[in-house]
Amino acid sequence: MDAERLIANGRYALAEAHTAWDIMREAWEAQALAQVIGGHLAAEGPLELRSEARGLSETGGGRVGFDHPALRAGVPRAAQLTTVGDTRAALTALGVLLGDVGIALVGVACATGEDGLYWQSIEAIDAADEAGDRVRVMLHRLAVRERDRPPDPARGRAGPG
Repeated sequence: MDAERLIANGRYALAEAHTAWDIMREAWEAQALAQVIGGHLAAEGPLELRSEARGLSETGGGRVGFDHPALRAGVPRAAQLTTVGDTRAALTALGVLLGDVGIALVGVACATGEDGLYWQSIEAIDAADEAGDRVRVMLHRLAVRERDRPPDPARGRAGPG
């Protein structure tokens, strides 16, 4: 499945999550998706993104994986990734998802009275923030690449037509 579609599914699922544990599950789903997209771009993406993409694939210090307790009930969405069609659009959508996740997790951390859930929320906030930082760097590199691209003689301007 295409990255943009998986990200849209994740945003929908996050919006439908009503309990703290549902939000935590969606946060780890988003983190797993960020890691898989990072791995895909590190292997097959534009050369100038590969180093940062490798870092994205390792965000969260390897704490998130398909065996994470929040993901054990069923197949994680990230496992369904087959392609990252439009790199810029996928990274932009992923950045939005990670921002939404961070906001939802702050709500969980503020509302819970349970120490374990609080610290899991903080860990997930850190992972989403780290992944979001990497996504922003990759988007910046794509913008620089477009800006530095020689003008297209047929159109008299830089970039794609």
